[in-house]
Amino acid sequence: MKKNTLIYAVIGAICLMMTSCNDYLNILPTGKKIPTTYGDFEALLRDEYGVHSVPVRQASMLLNDFFVSASTLNFERLSEVNYNWKESENRIAFNNSDESTYYQGYASIATCNLLIEYAPSMTEGTAIQKNQLIATAKVIRALNYYTLANYYAATYDAATANTLKSVPLIESANIEAAHRQVSIQELYDFMIGDIEQALPVLDNEGLTALHPGKGAAYTLLARIYLQMENYPKALENAQKALAIKNDLYDWNAYYENNKAAIENPTNYTRRQSPMNHSYVETYYFRHGTNANFESSETLVRTDRAQRFETGDVKFASRWKLRTVGTDTYYYGTLIGYFNTHGLTTAEAYLIEAECLARANRVSDAMTVLNKLRKTRIRTDLYQNLSATDPVEAVKLIQRTKQNEFIQSIVPFADRRRLNKDPQYATTLTKTENGQALSLSPTSHLWIMPFPQGALDNPGNGTIEQNVDR
Repeated sequence: MKKNTLIYAVIGAICLMMTSCNDYLNILPTGKKIPTTYGDFEALLRDEYGVHSVPVRQASMLLNDFFVSASTLNFERLSEVNYNWKESENRIAFNNSDESTYYQGYASIATCNLLIEYAPSMTEGTAIQKNQLIATAKVIRALNYYTLANYYAATYDAATANTLKSVPLIESANIEAAHRQVSIQELYDFMIGDIEQALPVLDNEGLTALHPGKGAAYTLLARIYLQMENYPKALENAQKALAIKNDLYDWNAYYENNKAAIENPTNYTRRQSPMNHSYVETYYFRHGTNANFESSETLVRTDRAQRFETGDVKFASRWKLRTVGTDTYYYGTLIGYFNTHGLTTAEAYLIEAECLARANRVSDAMTVLNKLRKTRIRTDLYQNLSATDPVEAVKLIQRTKQNEFIQSIVPFADRRRLNKDPQYATTLTKTENGQALSLSPTSHLWIMPFPQGALDNPGNGTIEQNVDR
C-alpha cells in the first residue's frame, strides 16, 4: 500500500475548511505527517470536530425541534422546505446548501478506517493499546453509519431491508478502494458486527469521554436493535450498559442551585453547561453543531416547548422565553459544551423502559421511566406516571425520550420507526403565518436526499438517490 493513500487522518478537517467538498474522496493533502506511533494514531481520536461531531440539522428542522427565523428561511431553501413541510418542492435541487451531515459523517468514518486498517502496524504501543484503539474506532464508525443510515435512507423494516439501499459502505483507508451503496440490512449487519468485534477488547469505560468503552458499545447496540424492532436484544444490551454505569444527573439540584437566575424572567445571562465532557450520564461524548469552541444551544419554538412536562427543570435550566423584535422563542441560557449526539445512561434507561413495555411488563417499564423523571421534574410537582397497557406506556416513554434528546438523531430515528405502526404513527401539525400545516407519517420528507456533490463525485463507487425529491 502506498503511503500516499493514508489520507483519511487529515481529510476531514481540510475538506470541511474548503469552499467545496465535492472532491471529498479524491483529495490528497500534501505535507502531512503519516501517523506511525501509538501516540500519532491515538491523537487522531482527539479531533473533536473531525471525529466527534456530525450535525443532523435538517432532521431537527423537519421535526421543528428548534426555532428558525423567517429571514433565515428566506435564503435557506432546503431548510424552508423541511421546516414548513413543502412536499411538492424538489429538495434534491436545494441540497448543496446543507451537506455537513454527509461530509462530516464520512470524515469521521475516514479517520476510523485509517485507525482500523493501519493501527496494527503502529510502533511504541502495547498490543492491548493497539487493540483497544481499533475497537474504539469500530464503535465510533458504527455510530456514524447509524446516523447516516437514519438520515439518508429509509428506516429499518425487515420486509424491505434486503432490497432498499442505504448509504455507501466505505471500509478502507485507501483512497482508491472501491465501495458500494449497500442494502439497509447489510449496513445494519455491518454495524452490529463492528460493535460485537469491539466489545471483548474494550474496558468498561473508555480512556476519555471521547473513547467509547463497553457501556457506550452496549448502548449503541441497544439503539440499533431498537431501530430494528428487535426488542429482546435491545433490552439485553441496554441492561448490560446500565450494569456498567447507571448514574443520572440531578437536575433538581442544579435548578435549586441556580433558581434565582432561572426564575428571573429578564435574566438572560448564560451559565456554564453541566452537559460537558464530564457529565455524569456520559458513556461517550459527541458534540452537537459546534465542537471547537464553547457555544449555546439552539432556540426552541414555543409550540415545541409546550410538549415538555410541567415542572421539567432540565428544560427550565436550559431555555427561557424571550421576545426579540417580532420573534418569540425559548432562548438557550447555557453556554459551553453539550453531549448532544453521544451515548448516555439516560438513553439506556429509556430503551430499557420501552423494551419492558413491549414485553408487556408495563409496571416495570414505568418504574424505569419514573426513575429518570425524578431527576428531571421539579420535586414539588413530581408524580409517578402509570400506564394501563403497553401502548400507553410506550407513548409516555417516548414523550420523555423526544424531549430528553431534542435536536439529536434519536427523536428523528424513533419517529421514523414508530411511524410504521398505526398505534404510534403521528401526523405533525402547526400553524405558520396563519396557515395550518401538517406532516404525514408516510411523507417522503422523512428521508433526507444525498447532497448533489456526493452524487456527482462518489469516488470509486456509485450512489443512487434514495428519494425522488
